[in-house]
Amino acid sequence: DLAILDMLSAPTLPDFKGPYRRRDADLDPLMLAAAAASPHITRNHYAHDFFPGVEDPRQESSYDWTNWKPEDAESRMQRKPRLKYVSRQAPRSERLRKMGLCSEKENGREAAEPLRAAENLPPASPKESRYTSHAAPDSAPSTLLPAHQSPKPPLEVKCMARTRVPTPHGPIFLHLYHNNHDSKEHLAVVVDPAQLEEESSPIRAPPIRSQSLDAVWSEDETDMDRITRGAYVGRLSAKSQVPSAPSNQHPNVTTDSIPSPLVRIHSECFTGETIGSMRCDCGEQLDEAIRQISQPITVPGPSPSSPSSTIPGRGAVVYLRQEGRGIGLLSKIRAYNLQDLGHDTVTANLMLGHKADERGYEIAAAILKDLGLGTEAGEGVRLLTNNPDKVQALEQEGIRVVERVPMVPRSWQCRQHDDALQQGNRTVEEMMKKPAGATMIGGGAVYGEDLDKYLRTKVLRMGHMLPL
Repeated sequence: DLAILDMLSAPTLPDFKGPYRRRDADLDPLMLAAAAASPHITRNHYAHDFFPGVEDPRQESSYDWTNWKPEDAESRMQRKPRLKYVSRQAPRSERLRKMGLCSEKENGREAAEPLRAAENLPPASPKESRYTSHAAPDSAPSTLLPAHQSPKPPLEVKCMARTRVPTPHGPIFLHLYHNNHDSKEHLAVVVDPAQLEEESSPIRAPPIRSQSLDAVWSEDETDMDRITRGAYVGRLSAKSQVPSAPSNQHPNVTTDSIPSPLVRIHSECFTGETIGSMRCDCGEQLDEAIRQISQPITVPGPSPSSPSSTIPGRGAVVYLRQEGRGIGLLSKIRAYNLQDLGHDTVTANLMLGHKADERGYEIAAAILKDLGLGTEAGEGVRLLTNNPDKVQALEQEGIRVVERVPMVPRSWQCRQHDDALQQGNRTVEEMMKKPAGATMIGGGAVYGEDLDKYLRTKVLRMGHMLPL
């Protein structure tokens, strides 16, 4: 079953050479159904069979008609009678008829006589499909929705609050977003320390600010209302309290000589970020993303003979609340147990009835647009990722990705496992120590057998662009 599951879930059909091994056991239909990743198939679909003894421990060979023997009359008499469930609920039409609420009509209409036109019937309409796509002709493909569900309204995001947070890599601005598609509070970590400089300082790059946050929310809002939610400029203090203006009033700054902002789309990972799990490198990736975005940027001079200068690093990390590649923390913990049994992260998700990756990036794209990043009129973005599907998904949502920047694990960058074995006098743990970072892992590196298996699975089965 695992060999068939690997074949069905691999990115490309493997080139299998040689005969298939003979199977003496029945195929596990649940595994094959999980490979299809259909949300409408559960294990209950496979709890029935035509053989009378299935799921009866007394009939060990019930799958083989030649070995199954029915019970004789004497055995049936000695067996205790089974309790039968008798429904006391009649059909709805009969119950309504007894209550006097329904006459002899079909669907509330008088039945038409044979060969007679029924003028009172509405015109026939084509039968709707069970699933209806509500995507616009020019928009990206959307998820098919059941016909009985109303289509979701156009996605809207709104930055509800913004504040300055000091980190080991420098100050960041934390933005909290609400949207009309889910009840989760997604975040944006904006690295743009130039906004904390005094107003007299020259503006070298356009500020990364939320348009919805700086907008006027109501006619009677006060300056303190705006400042409280984070719509201010400069450094907020007891002596400096300057509310911001709407984004359309910000000065235009040319960015021809300035590299595009570095952006990372990061999905929530409680185990990797909070308790330092080494099953994945999510905590390390979050810290590394903030560190790389915070690095100073070298800007060439106006002429070839002019010296270059540096400006503070700028960019953003969009933090989406989609734990475990979208399956949630509960299923993720169960998937860890399946991984301990020998399955990889993709197979574990499929065995639980999930897809290998259930994440979506439409909310991330909307947040980037609200920050003025990746739009046609604004700046393009350099995307920090190894996942080509993420690049494609953002481009389908209208984000202009000008460059993909690889996210190489720290333990792979220096090959410190090999260095530790060669030197012999230093342990891997000692060599991994680095300055403090933004997560439980901090500035260190994640390493170990579980991580190596996880990374290889991402490369071999999910198409991540990393050299093994």
